Amino acid sequence: MLLKTAAKVLLTHTGLEEKEVLSLLEIPPQPEWGDLAFPCFVLAKKLRKSPQQIALELAEAISHEEGLSASAAGAYVNITLNRSVQIPLMLAELNKPDFLKPDIGHGQRVVIDMSSPNIAKPFGIGHLRSTVIGAALYRILGETGHVPISVNHLGDWGTQFGKQIAAYKRWGNDEQLQQDPIGESLKLYVRFHQEAEHDPSLEEEGREWFRRLEHGDAEAQRLWEFFVEVSLGEFDRMYQRLNITFDHVLGESFYNDKMQAVVAQLRAKELLEESDGALVVRLEEEELPPCLILKKDGTTIYPTRDLATAIYRREVMKADRLLYVVGGEQRLHFQQVFAVLKRAGETWAEQCEHVPFGLMRFAGKKMSTRRGKVVKLEEVLDEAVARAQAIITQKNPDLQDQQEIAEDVGIGAIIFGDLKNNRLNEVDFSLEEALTFEGETGPYVQYTHARIRSLLEKAYARTHAGAHSDFSGTVPAQEKHSSELTDASSEILGDAGWELLKQLDRYHGQLIRAVRQLEPSVMARFALDTAQAFNRFYAKERIVGGGRWRIQLAEQTADILASTLQLLGLKAPNRM
Repeated sequence: MLLKTAAKVLLTHTGLEEKEVLSLLEIPPQPEWGDLAFPCFVLAKKLRKSPQQIALELAEAISHEEGLSASAAGAYVNITLNRSVQIPLMLAELNKPDFLKPDIGHGQRVVIDMSSPNIAKPFGIGHLRSTVIGAALYRILGETGHVPISVNHLGDWGTQFGKQIAAYKRWGNDEQLQQDPIGESLKLYVRFHQEAEHDPSLEEEGREWFRRLEHGDAEAQRLWEFFVEVSLGEFDRMYQRLNITFDHVLGESFYNDKMQAVVAQLRAKELLEESDGALVVRLEEEELPPCLILKKDGTTIYPTRDLATAIYRREVMKADRLLYVVGGEQRLHFQQVFAVLKRAGETWAEQCEHVPFGLMRFAGKKMSTRRGKVVKLEEVLDEAVARAQAIITQKNPDLQDQQEIAEDVGIGAIIFGDLKNNRLNEVDFSLEEALTFEGETGPYVQYTHARIRSLLEKAYARTHAGAHSDFSGTVPAQEKHSSELTDASSEILGDAGWELLKQLDRYHGQLIRAVRQLEPSVMARFALDTAQAFNRFYAKERIVGGGRWRIQLAEQTADILASTLQLLGLKAPNRM
């Protein structure tokens, strides 16, 4: 709202379009300089004056406008808004549906390919990034007028399963496999790759078993179905703890009967060429290596399945846009797939987008399933919850529902510890860092939210003589701002309160930015900035008994923090 208020005044004095003015407005590095700053460089050529002279003249002109003052500082005009005018308007704005849920999607259907763990492997910490980034984007898009559709594209097909079956047939133990199907499957897979380093014939054995699987061999099919069943049980348990659900869970195998149509389409377009016995689509014009469609032995490969998948999502799921939340190491693969779709005449390929993210390391080391370097997510979640429980017991031993809150805080710490990072950055995961109640962490934001709810409980208990002793964290709308809280002579917000209100005013713009950049860290950083701004406000200004605007500001802060945490996939406990 502040940006639009300043822009409206500047429009009449600069002759610029509103969109351009909004893009130029800045936040001054020091709050005492003003609320907003407008750089005058863009006007120099048009007005044939120096930016410094323009700033002086512009500051003088807009200072006569009601509700603000302005001063020149070099080539900038610093604008200070009248708080007594703006505060009630801004507090009212924060309640409006189009502020909290801007409709910029207009019903666009967006399919999000996310999580996608491999069958017969543990759900490791390395799977976390695609899962929580994809889930956050799903919620953020849903909040902004899009129709998101989440798809868990399970890795349940390919040569790796031939290797898994070959390893089982050589070294498998049925009793051990039944007792610990995922752990034993991982051991077999790791052993296969260790043995293959000394016996190259194993690779061919794995390929042969996959050929048998593709051709419906009964024994290969039986083992594959077993691995799929036990893996889905493991995955579902993890998703429940992360509070993540999917609109569709479709493995790569779902598209087996759809790939021949893709091959036929490429052949009809005369795009397929033979290369050393395999069939490829050449992409020299796109400056990309050839895209392999069928291997020498006639079996399919990842690009074939992803082409069939994209076409299915477009034609059957009616997607307007396809997002693939997959690690950055797959960048070339998606460039090839999208290029082949374009070559095949699928104009909607322009709406396919790879949403890459950096590697997650653990104690500085890259994880590798082939070498058995897997940190199980379940073990990390259990440890996080146990540590959160210990901290909560120490800080607040009388807290009710400690186990439930410890689950919310521990798992929230893991999720936030990932999402606060720009998704393109590598993340070196640290449980100790994620769980601290201070600094840039999920528990810090959750604790700030709980602190505000506690303050509001005190405020309404004070006003209603204990009527809200069973306070649940939400004040009935008809009872807000009553008695002393609606006193028209409320003290105006101080500097800390004003800075907090300006921070909340950024929610709308940050949410839109998160959508346009497909970047959940924008909202995580907003949550941190908001929590920090509130704690400064709490330290410097009286809230309970401090007047209507301060109570209202605390309410709005709690509500917006809770909404932001929910978008990121965290719970917002009312007590901690």
